[in-house]
Amino acid sequence: MSVSPAVRHEDQTTQSSNAALIAAGYEAFARGDIPTVLEMFADDISWHVSGRSPLAGTYTGHDEVLDFFGLLGQLSNGTFRMDVHAVLGDSEHVAVIVTEHAERNGTHASLELVHVWHVENGKAMRFQAYVYDQNASIAYSSYT
Repeated sequence: MSVSPAVRHEDQTTQSSNAALIAAGYEAFARGDIPTVLEMFADDISWHVSGRSPLAGTYTGHDEVLDFFGLLGQLSNGTFRMDVHAVLGDSEHVAVIVTEHAERNGTHASLELVHVWHVENGKAMRFQAYVYDQNASIAYSSYT
């Protein structure tokens, strides 16, 4: 059996503009500039966090994503931060490789994730987070 890679010839400008849009969102988030972050989201953005942590689930629209950000801050006692390692994009998707850091009740966690974004017409339509080590994520989340 052979597998052929999908070959798509895409506009390099669209690829780089989608990656730049998402990268700018991470920079704004790091500064605490949530209004700028929300500007890059579609009004009905779908925000999905996989797994079984207290953060897992699907959040729809700006208000629910803001609730997610609040829960993230609450669960980490305001210590959450990210290291962005790579931002890779094409005409519809952007993948961001990150390490997320947080402390909870004296326990520190550094988790490797891939964030996958679907972008249409200059707006982030969908976000999905995939953690590399689900067990570490669950163990960290269970410290109360």
